[in-house]
Amino acid sequence: MEEVPKQLIPFLKKEALTLNREKKWEVDSYPIMLWWSPLTGETGRLGQCGADACFFTINRTYFYHHMTKAFLFYGTDFNIDSLPLPRQAHHDWALFHEESPKNNYKLFHKPVITLFNYTATFSRHSHLPLTTQYLEGIEVLKSLQYLVPLQSKNNLRKRLAPLVYVQSDCDPPSDRDSYVRELMTYIEVDSYGECLRNKDLPQQLKNPASMDADGFYRIIAQYKFMLAFENAVCDDYITEKFWRPLKLGVVPVYYGSPSITDWLPSNKSAILVSEFSHPRELASYIRRLDYDDSLYEAYVEWKLKGEISNQRLLTALRERKWGVQDIYQDNYIDAFECMVCTKVWDNIRLQEKGLPPKRWKAEDTHLSCPEPTVFAFSPPQAPRRSSLREMWIPSFEQSKKEAQALRWLVNRNRNFSAQEFWALVFKD
Repeated sequence: MEEVPKQLIPFLKKEALTLNREKKWEVDSYPIMLWWSPLTGETGRLGQCGADACFFTINRTYFYHHMTKAFLFYGTDFNIDSLPLPRQAHHDWALFHEESPKNNYKLFHKPVITLFNYTATFSRHSHLPLTTQYLEGIEVLKSLQYLVPLQSKNNLRKRLAPLVYVQSDCDPPSDRDSYVRELMTYIEVDSYGECLRNKDLPQQLKNPASMDADGFYRIIAQYKFMLAFENAVCDDYITEKFWRPLKLGVVPVYYGSPSITDWLPSNKSAILVSEFSHPRELASYIRRLDYDDSLYEAYVEWKLKGEISNQRLLTALRERKWGVQDIYQDNYIDAFECMVCTKVWDNIRLQEKGLPPKRWKAEDTHLSCPEPTVFAFSPPQAPRRSSLREMWIPSFEQSKKEAQALRWLVNRNRNFSAQEFWALVFKD
């Protein structure tokens, strides 16, 4: 089941000054950060970022204001219908995009991502990396609150499968359902979501919003293994699907980010699908662990001892400038706004000294995913493949043309129509 990231559900803003008529004069005193996407819904807020302050707004009439220095975009809402053109030399563009590439493929190609000066994405290479966006902190990984002892799990195996799968976003670009469907022919899997469902959740837990409910956690925690398959395969794109089983004391069987080994709590904390040539081999390995307690326990030893050995993960969590569900820290949207505000002020100060401004520019590594692929399994009586599954590769291919067309039109630096854009995309 795909969830709306909690951080985007009415998030707490730090204390801010909302401008009223008496305070309109202040707009001329501060750089304006204009959200071109209506993500925050704020018509005007003077936000403090350390020693600096900027005026944040979604009001597009500020496009013409001489103090407008940066345009902020939310990736899912970024579209060709309306862009802030012509772009002035002092107009920085900043992209916030924490979501899957399937939400807006054209952003994931070099011609488009390099239009931006600043980025906050799931990539570690971004100016503000959001790689750990679904992990509250170290303590939730170490927590034994939901851990079910192995002996109890072994007893529960009389009525539960060794593996659990919970997905309701079916046939995404990663083609995970094809893999799981094939795996199910070799080992038992309890599937609670809309995809490949063979088991029902209690009625009160069927809503995707319940996936962080105590009752849901307790059901999942009874299992030995959880299939943690991302909806897309991109370096550093790691969601709650990976962290949730680790928090609950369940061993993740992971498919997704090729760079996942850089983020594991310990070397032996997850089973990686990429290390097996076929679901048959994966099923055989899981069966071995299921039958041998000492082999299984090696995967949860880090949690039982509360030992996280991955220094990269520890450093990322310690150094990030935002928190997850933490009222004492900025959320990641605040951090993004302040990153842009601070860099704009840095350049204002340089220019006041008669020095040239520093030009920041996104690199293609800030948001990059390979072309989707599909698994070639053909089990007997395979259900008819959905049209959605067939769509991702052509969609990705077309998005390359869209990226090139968009770059050409933005470089031309004047407004354009959707008709012009699509004519370029489908030009021979």
